[in-house]
Amino acid sequence: MNVVYEDNHIIIVSKSSSEIVQGDKTGDVTLADMVKEYIRQKYHKPGNVFLGVVHRLDRPVSGLVVFARTSKALTRLNEMFRTKEVHKTYMAIVANRPPASEGELVHWLVRNEKQNKSYAYGRERPGAKQAVLDYRLVGRSERYYLLEVDLKTGRHHQIRCQLAQMGCPIKGDLKYGAPRSNPDGGICLHARRIRFVHPVSKEEICVEAPFPSDILWSSFSAV
Repeated sequence: MNVVYEDNHIIIVSKSSSEIVQGDKTGDVTLADMVKEYIRQKYHKPGNVFLGVVHRLDRPVSGLVVFARTSKALTRLNEMFRTKEVHKTYMAIVANRPPASEGELVHWLVRNEKQNKSYAYGRERPGAKQAVLDYRLVGRSERYYLLEVDLKTGRHHQIRCQLAQMGCPIKGDLKYGAPRSNPDGGICLHARRIRFVHPVSKEEICVEAPFPSDILWSSFSAV
């Protein structure tokens, strides 16, 4: 866990691909627990520390997660995420070159709860939710391509599912068609940048998460 921004109302951290935002059946220590402990120790807070979970990242994904430190910020951030006033940019490493250097992907996603997986379709169908993202090819290495992804909607496994549907599964993402897993069990999807108007001060906040300390992430040259 790496704290990249904090004030009285919000705290933004960059997580590794092994950290889980909220509790699940594994019982592993959560990112929320770690942030609470960080606040308790830094500010010598007795008793329970308030921390609101505003959004989540899939466990195998690295990068930025926003938490609220006050109930006022939590209420306003929840509304901002709901109304798409928070802009998120991701970076993804894929083995296949996309069919175009940039483009918009529009699909209708159906979530399968039992499989914990989403399926993308080219047209509307019962139970499906529209998913929209923009992507741009920004780098390449000897074997892989680096895509910048701007998320327009926030659906279950949206980037993973839509890129796979385009023929570009994310490196390490076995669930969506990658041929092999990554050694650390994560996938090469990174929540790189987040931008929004502060829910209390009304100043624009724009923060970036450093890339994972993996030689692959630093091996790309511009296209």
